[in-house]
Amino acid sequence: MSKKIIVIGTGFGGLGAAARLAAKGYQVEMFEKRDKPGGRAYVYEKNGFKFDGGPTVITAPFMFDDIYEAAGKKREDYIKFVPCQPFYRIFNNEGRYFDYNSDQEFTLSQIEQWNESDKQGYLDFLSTTKAIFQKGFVELADAPFLKFTDMLKVAPDLIKLQSYRSVYNYVSKFIKDDFLRRCFSFHPLLVGGNPFDTTSIYAMIHYLEREWGVHYAMGGTGAIVKGLCDLIEDLGGKIHLNTEVDEILVEGRKVSGIRLKDGSIHKADHVISNADVPFTYRYLINEKYRKKYTNRILDRMHYSMSLFVIYFGTNRRYTDSNLKHHNIILGERYKGLLKDIFHNKKVADDFSLYLHMPTITDPSIAPEGCESFYVLSPVPHLDSGTDWTTAAKPYRDLIMQFLEDNYLPDLQKHIVAEHYIDPLHFRDDLNSFKGSAFSVEPLLTQSAWFRPHNRSEEFSNLYFVGAGTHPGAGLPGVLSSSKIAEDLITGNQKKIA
Repeated sequence: MSKKIIVIGTGFGGLGAAARLAAKGYQVEMFEKRDKPGGRAYVYEKNGFKFDGGPTVITAPFMFDDIYEAAGKKREDYIKFVPCQPFYRIFNNEGRYFDYNSDQEFTLSQIEQWNESDKQGYLDFLSTTKAIFQKGFVELADAPFLKFTDMLKVAPDLIKLQSYRSVYNYVSKFIKDDFLRRCFSFHPLLVGGNPFDTTSIYAMIHYLEREWGVHYAMGGTGAIVKGLCDLIEDLGGKIHLNTEVDEILVEGRKVSGIRLKDGSIHKADHVISNADVPFTYRYLINEKYRKKYTNRILDRMHYSMSLFVIYFGTNRRYTDSNLKHHNIILGERYKGLLKDIFHNKKVADDFSLYLHMPTITDPSIAPEGCESFYVLSPVPHLDSGTDWTTAAKPYRDLIMQFLEDNYLPDLQKHIVAEHYIDPLHFRDDLNSFKGSAFSVEPLLTQSAWFRPHNRSEEFSNLYFVGAGTHPGAGLPGVLSSSKIAEDLITGNQKKIA
């Protein structure tokens, strides 16, 4: 009889691991406390609009292809990806914008409009990102760092690649214009990091985008969730919704299964937690069994910022605006704002925004003649002490008035569907420690071996996938963690040279 795998949570890390292991012949069951799968990629539906709750930037479509190929299937039969052009439109505080895509000459022409002397600097920067990508992604992203000696093996290469520099500092070696520095260093924010603190290894995101493009899944990110769920069920896996896990059961140095909130017990040979690592240890494992990974160790870690996200639909189109599918609107302050968010834990009066406008690419996710959006503002996690039960509405009003005044004329009188989430949602609905949106912050001292490991130090058959473990947040990161979990369970884990 094949071995039984239980997966707690249905985020992309859990879905990827479940699909991979089901394809290998394991009995797979997933348990999700909410009424829909997806985790952070939950889909909100309101008044005929579909709003993707989570990741909307698809940068590594080949990673999804790999999952389907491992099952003898074709990704195209489940999910359709289309490229986004440009990748992003990035606005400065005066409304002037910069576009970039995979066309090098186009990007250079855009740079020329800001600072012609930075064209060569950009080419020099680009030439270094391939080596960073090769080491940081190809060689290390799907390799488990289970021993400190694993870290020692890669330390010389990390030093050679100047991983001790921050992304912003690294970009600034090549780019002199302040706005262009922001345009080429914002990527850590997509995975919960401060560009002024995050290791320069994350400069590889720019290479990843240039090499494979930025894509959108027709039907929204929820279509990817559905495609993976369909694959898992086609392979014989089971997905249980509205089934909250109460405890991971322990027998000696192993886990033996789970108990649900309704008291029912489900046994397993291996358990994979797609729940946040601190939540798993604090609330799903009886305190008497916890040893090394105590609350004290997890408390000492630095956690990512949180998010305030407003999902809204209008009864008119805004195709005559300057907006594209992916828009980044940078405020006048950059370093100071990020310091407030990450260090001072202060909700500032100003903000920088990511504005997602998917109906430009896919009108089907909104009623005919309507436009769908979400706008995201990074905010501190709950250590800020902000009472979001009273702060949320004024903060929402501030953002929406800004959009109306600068980008979307008469916005608020045209809104016919709206929903927003804040740090309390990340803590209470997504079980994220401190209400952080991306779990453990991607600092050099919290990367690889220094990050919560993919296999528990305390239980030999408990594994972690998702943003809180190695290699980190973002779709490429969490899908890599699912590959690591598969390899650890099957005994085929990648060795670190």
